[in-house]
Amino acid sequence: MKSARSCLSPVIACLTLAVAVPSSAQTLAPISVTATRTELAPFDVPASVDVLDGERIRGDGRAQVNLSESLALVPGLLARDRQNQAQDLQLSVRGFGARSTFGVRGVRLYVDGIPATMPDGQGQLSHIDLASVGRLEVLRGPFSALYGNSSGGVLQVFTEEGQGSPVLGSSAASGSHGLRRFDIKASGAAGALGYVLSAGRLSSDGYRDHSAATREGANLRRDWALDNDRKLTLLANTLSVEAQDPLGLSRAQFDAAPSSADASATTFNTRKTVRQNQLGALYEQRVDAGNQLRLMVYGGERATTQFQAIPTGVQANPLHPGGVIGLARDYGGLDLRWTTRTLLAQRPLEIVGGLAYDAMKETRRGWQNFQGTTLGVQGALRREEDNRVSSLDPYLQATWKPAPHWTVNAGVRHSLVRFSSADRYIVGTNGDDSGSVSYRATLPAAGISYAPSAQWRFYAAAGRGFETPTFNELAYRPAGTGLNFALQPSRSDNLEAGAKWRSATGSARRIEATAAVFHTATQDEIVTQSNVGGRSTFRNAGATRRRGLELAGSIAPARHWLAQLSYTLLDASYRDAFACPVNASLCPGGVVAAGNRLPGTARHALAGEFGWRPPTGWRAGMDARYLGSVAVNDVNSDVAASFVVLGAHVGYVAEIHRWTLSASARIDNLSNRRYAGSVIVNEGNGRYFEPAAGRNHVLSVSANYRF
Repeated sequence: MKSARSCLSPVIACLTLAVAVPSSAQTLAPISVTATRTELAPFDVPASVDVLDGERIRGDGRAQVNLSESLALVPGLLARDRQNQAQDLQLSVRGFGARSTFGVRGVRLYVDGIPATMPDGQGQLSHIDLASVGRLEVLRGPFSALYGNSSGGVLQVFTEEGQGSPVLGSSAASGSHGLRRFDIKASGAAGALGYVLSAGRLSSDGYRDHSAATREGANLRRDWALDNDRKLTLLANTLSVEAQDPLGLSRAQFDAAPSSADASATTFNTRKTVRQNQLGALYEQRVDAGNQLRLMVYGGERATTQFQAIPTGVQANPLHPGGVIGLARDYGGLDLRWTTRTLLAQRPLEIVGGLAYDAMKETRRGWQNFQGTTLGVQGALRREEDNRVSSLDPYLQATWKPAPHWTVNAGVRHSLVRFSSADRYIVGTNGDDSGSVSYRATLPAAGISYAPSAQWRFYAAAGRGFETPTFNELAYRPAGTGLNFALQPSRSDNLEAGAKWRSATGSARRIEATAAVFHTATQDEIVTQSNVGGRSTFRNAGATRRRGLELAGSIAPARHWLAQLSYTLLDASYRDAFACPVNASLCPGGVVAAGNRLPGTARHALAGEFGWRPPTGWRAGMDARYLGSVAVNDVNSDVAASFVVLGAHVGYVAEIHRWTLSASARIDNLSNRRYAGSVIVNEGNGRYFEPAAGRNHVLSVSANYRF
């Protein structure tokens, strides 16, 4: 195995080469980000932050199935392609969230300012409407802790704002494995009213057996400029998903037939359905020249039914909760924020203070997954409880410029998270498992940045974070019934330092480069204790450490050409030994050794793209991605091998009178490489591997008419 230094050297060489090629200037529209709750250009944010616009997410002939297609160039972020629409996108930031078997945890998610992460820390990305995304922001490092519980990183998605004359458009795609996608969108502005309405449907037979899926959704954004100082934004979203679940594969199954499904998936017809509806409103008012008010309120409902592959014999235990999960969730909240701009010692000072409250009510039921000899159907009730979780978080942030080239940033957030459960299924030996627990933490963060010139930025930051168990992690005890209230939150100390550089305005070439180093020490890491047939239990381990390096660069070597490169080095490991959570026979001495890698994390990740993107005419490009090996369990007994995959695309854009027409073709995994797109950490049956698709293609067309 190569050393970290030998693997890193060619990466640095490539990055140096990428930022040294002469080019002609290229002008891009200015972008501002809100990751630190202030409007700043990404270059001026004193933290690791990346911004992707809607063209990046939808462009280059992408299928637009999920966000994993467009996030490869974000250093520190790993978005895994699961080829399984029944289990949401697997997303991790600097190793946070890598253990999640479904959904997103360890990373805070927001869509148009509305949390897509519930107050317990569990998040979902399936309702994001890619057809109307305006931009996406990814914040990493200590300042992400100022977003509260479970914020190892922050991902925010913003719907584009309706502007200009009305535009009506549609797009369609067809690809390998029965992929079909159709979207329609209307946008524009009339006086003080702007609007974007988008709706679409996606269906696929799936690369793997028993992995067909259908997704339908719609998204609405309406903006009213009430007057020069007040603005109201209304948001609405709906989602419907029906997906088969092929489950993971064992090593033998993966090597022999990666497109197969485990036999238990078809025996029990494992599948998942999701229905979600959500409303939100954002009110913004400039009170005077130095003060601004912002109020966001939202509410929604989400119903999920999941059929698992739990053997009938296991369910003979009267304490077993069954093989069918039913979740009915109602959620809502608000975020009230006040921003003041003033002077301190005759130097600019900005203060942001606010209060965030989020709540969720969940009715959780469990049924047997059989009736008599018929498998894969909803049977007798085995579990019923009403669960509630809420979070109340006051926060305060300040940005002060004590000197022309220096900026000091500081903030604090106090998080109080309350869980309660009322057991409604008390039958025989299955007693009353009602209970409650509260977790609280004060989360400070501070940093300093230095701007010696218009081309350079340097910064350093430190912060403290915490991560409570989610309801899904509390859902099962290692033995018996009821919620696992013995779980404790993990707590982390985070350090980061970085530098940013860009070429001078008006120079012959436009070049940008960033570098960041980070170190995170965590206590009471929450780890998987068992994971069998979709039923997971969790426990607290000891200390863990995440440290690493992130590099990124881009260059426009000539008009309309753009090359981009990013690299991540992540050393994520257990610092304390602890008792084996699963498959204890594999552990020497019955313990997970200190120094073992955190499962689900890759030590090296490298991505690059090179493309020709004029506004009209022909477009083309290629991309490459390398990911290092990934341990599948705490004992590191097996790994998903490292891989390199290549992609290529070509397209054409034409403007004819009021019409904008485009067509594109894309091929992914050009070399038809066999590799695991993701892993299911600590899967108790050894079915760790979720294979990625082989060589596949997608053809896309779109048409837009401007009135």
